[in-house]
Amino acid sequence: MSFFNLFSGPTPEKLEHKGDTLFDAGLWGQAKQAYERAVHKLEKNGEQGTNTHGRILEKIGLTREALAREHQQNAQNYLEGGYIDEAREFLLTAFEVSADNEFKKELKQQFQAIEDHQRLSAHQTLSEDLFYGLDDDAYENSDDNEESFAQISENEEFLALCNTLPPEVSTAYQGYGQHFKTGYVALNQGAFPAAVISLEKAMQENPQPGCYIALELATAYWNLDRPDEAQALLEDFISYHPDALPAYQILCEIYWEQKDFPHAESLLDAIPEELTQSLAVVLLKGETFFQSENYEEAKSFYEGFLATYGWHEPVARELAKTCEALGESDKARNIYKAIINNCTGCSTKVDLEIKDRYAELSFATGIRNSDILEMYLSLARENPEDAIRYFDRISRIYMAQDNLHEAARFRAFSDRAKKEKHED
Repeated sequence: MSFFNLFSGPTPEKLEHKGDTLFDAGLWGQAKQAYERAVHKLEKNGEQGTNTHGRILEKIGLTREALAREHQQNAQNYLEGGYIDEAREFLLTAFEVSADNEFKKELKQQFQAIEDHQRLSAHQTLSEDLFYGLDDDAYENSDDNEESFAQISENEEFLALCNTLPPEVSTAYQGYGQHFKTGYVALNQGAFPAAVISLEKAMQENPQPGCYIALELATAYWNLDRPDEAQALLEDFISYHPDALPAYQILCEIYWEQKDFPHAESLLDAIPEELTQSLAVVLLKGETFFQSENYEEAKSFYEGFLATYGWHEPVARELAKTCEALGESDKARNIYKAIINNCTGCSTKVDLEIKDRYAELSFATGIRNSDILEMYLSLARENPEDAIRYFDRISRIYMAQDNLHEAARFRAFSDRAKKEKHED
């Protein structure tokens, strides 16, 4: 690794993998930020328009839809508790986040039901302008749905974001002023440079120790590959807020890149007892062992968690990765197979990396059956950037099955892909 690469932060591939892990754990907001950071790096390197760029953009879309549905569920929970205004804000945010037209129609209907209920029960009318012009005909016939939807104001989006926070944090955020509001919304939209500008101004306006602005500004710095500034803010922030898990996540990643593993371990050892068994902390502890190449400790840690708390796919995935690092290929392959079977059983799309690792480990052990052949054919379609390798595997499987015609055909595909890549 070159001197400059040592301080360049994680690669887009690592950030994508981090996003996948967070997505699998249901941490969609954090997954979205990881994917957005990967896209930012790709675009900075002039790699926009590549298959990787497109794939990660698609994953950002998936996280947005997951977030939108989480906001819808939160709205329902608030409605059941009688908190009408809070439910309204969550529906607004879900409407803003989602790009699914049918889901947006459902959200509109739910919002209309709240409005109708308030008219009947309290003779109060919510904003008549919220969905101005959003009649069904306009919705169905619009070429650009965003232009025909009412734009949610920054204030409304900010309030909806605040409603996802613990009450004391939400109250603090709403007292930090306009610059913080603008910066926080920009941060959650992935506009990191703009977020830094506004959040720095907010910090100047709110210089009190332990201010939550430090956490959000540090997040923006980290997403812009400014780890030193992020670290300084977070180390001070945690001394005031030892229960702030997002701060631990970013600090651990900074320490990993610095190879400062004792500091990472000390940080995690100091986490309050009530947080130590959360999935986020478990993944941080295991990854710290892995990053320090303490693979046996990582394996024991993951196995102990699964034995105690049952199947959790993100932990199983990390265990498989650790087994690979230890050279325990058969065990890793069996774990990947279990993940694939679980996804197939619940009709969930199997992650490309899981399929790739399972296929590669199977191929390495000499398996040349039809199942592995079909998996490589699927991978070649879904991940054409690695088509050279996949076509090579497919050709060799056909050769082992004495299908010389298909073996030669896919060998030609592999050679052509190599030539095209060389020409590019």
